[in-house]
Amino acid sequence: MQQAGRSSVDMAQLREVVPGVLAWEQPDGSWWLNNAGVVTGDDGCVVIDTCATEERTRRFLAAVAQATGDAPLRMAVNTHQHGDHAYGNSLLPASTVIFGHEAMREGLLTDPIIDGCPPIWSPVPDWGGVTRRVPAVAVRSEVTLFTGTRRVELRHPGFPAHTTGDLVAWLPEERVLFTGDLIFHGLTPLVFMGSVEGALRSLSWLASFEPAHIVPGHGPLFTAEALPDVLAAHERYYWLVLNTAKEGRAKGLTPLEAARGCDLGEFAAWADRERLVLNLHRAYLDAEGAGELDLLQAFGDAIAYNGGPLPTSV
Repeated sequence: MQQAGRSSVDMAQLREVVPGVLAWEQPDGSWWLNNAGVVTGDDGCVVIDTCATEERTRRFLAAVAQATGDAPLRMAVNTHQHGDHAYGNSLLPASTVIFGHEAMREGLLTDPIIDGCPPIWSPVPDWGGVTRRVPAVAVRSEVTLFTGTRRVELRHPGFPAHTTGDLVAWLPEERVLFTGDLIFHGLTPLVFMGSVEGALRSLSWLASFEPAHIVPGHGPLFTAEALPDVLAAHERYYWLVLNTAKEGRAKGLTPLEAARGCDLGEFAAWADRERLVLNLHRAYLDAEGAGELDLLQAFGDAIAYNGGPLPTSV
């Protein structure tokens, strides 16, 4: 069944996480509606991710300029390669130095969707005047940025999870964690370009930071009190995917057939439930241990499962 259409009203807002650390929250956090942020210091700002379209990125940057007194945007970070977090890079000042994992940089270089989005989504996203701009600094495992005395640590989990090139931005003194898409708060996670088992492993890695404030890649911001429940829900979902894949392969089912026979239970109310099909394609491929993901087949199956193109308001 196709999900109900979503409002086109932009409810995005810049929220203070702690003094000097702001998060750009874009409800409802579904397809192409990500969270981003900015960390301020005496030497200017560190931007954490951009947005999918020219319009949304310009709104984000205008809000940042107003909140910071138009402080210079010295550095920026992409938490991973997906366009909702990286297509707006080209709207950053030319002097802004962008950081990203080396696999993220390679992925954005070869991403065809920025050049022309196929009708996978409805309406088809309008990127506006964005162009491909990849990080100038490629991170392999970790690096520490400073703006004045404020410390921002960029860390890779050491294995594929949401993608092969995930980074988190960790502020140890403020105990703020920007997780990128290692966390989808209250909506269906997506791991088809990474690893279901890796995403499962990443949960304990995220918990090890013991953050006080969490900015997920999608969905509402939350604090330490909610973290155990959020991580536990992700864990249950990933095990549902893995067990569904195991049973489906044993019965000779395709990922689409396995998805159609899966009882989503508590996750049926999560937005973007058709991602189950994409995640099963990844789980099948990883279990077979060979080959590359057929993106056209995977998205075609997701559209079939959804009963039509995937809904978005971008």
